[in-house]
Amino acid sequence: MGPDPHLKWIVSGMVFTQLLACYLVKDLSWKWVFFWAYAFGGCINHSLTLAIHDISHNVAFGNKQARWNRWFAIFANLPIGVPYSASFKKYHIDHHRYLGGDSLDVDIPTDFEGWFFCTPLRKLLWLFLQPLFYSLRPLYVNPKAITRMEILNALVQFSIDLIIYYLWGLKAVIYLIAGTILCLGFHPISGHFIAEHYMFLKGYETYSYYGPLNWLTFNVGYHMEHHDFPSIPGCRLPMVKKIAAEYYDNLPHHQSWIRVLWDFVFDDTLGPYSRVKRLCKLAKES
Repeated sequence: MGPDPHLKWIVSGMVFTQLLACYLVKDLSWKWVFFWAYAFGGCINHSLTLAIHDISHNVAFGNKQARWNRWFAIFANLPIGVPYSASFKKYHIDHHRYLGGDSLDVDIPTDFEGWFFCTPLRKLLWLFLQPLFYSLRPLYVNPKAITRMEILNALVQFSIDLIIYYLWGLKAVIYLIAGTILCLGFHPISGHFIAEHYMFLKGYETYSYYGPLNWLTFNVGYHMEHHDFPSIPGCRLPMVKKIAAEYYDNLPHHQSWIRVLWDFVFDDTLGPYSRVKRLCKLAKES
């Protein structure tokens, strides 16, 4: 456990890479703006959302520097184009504390999602619309008061968006936001949304993924290991699996997020309802 000393440098490099990309796409035709948003920029932005996931567990600067982690998450948020990091932190705590908890874990699809998105075509549409559901579902399932950090997150984010627009025009801003929407929707990296907690086998509600895309996603695929030890940074989760091989090697896991998406769409036994939902007693805040 403890902070990852390399995380802040990796994230900073990704942020500045996206700022450079904003300059490079400003004179491209729209079709190439969207192409690079999906093929390149969106991959970085999705990776940054997973860096923010790690940062939300205070692994950038450690638990004693919680405020530094919150501000650094806002910095990591900049290429994503929309304020995200502060709200994610607020709700992600509940995902770990009340995994699968009805009306507490907003990662659980709503009854409407499970009822309506039940055919291959509708499930494919649901995958495209994942960013919309992930952003709106908390407001319906478990609304919480807006925090000061969320307001600061929004002010900083929209200020940077305006600066980018002033410097490099609308295409640069669209490149960032389109990349975020496209790569959080129907994209190979987005397979992790389905792979992590959808019941591909009865009796198993959390799965790890040990494929090569972990290199781009701060090892978010090591998800069983992460839920067992959320204070361990992603860079050290493969070490957890190696040390505790007798606990993890024989558990069902995924090797391909693309295969996960394919099975989710075309397997009639899978869909938004394929989640464990439980009643949880609300823990008292300390």
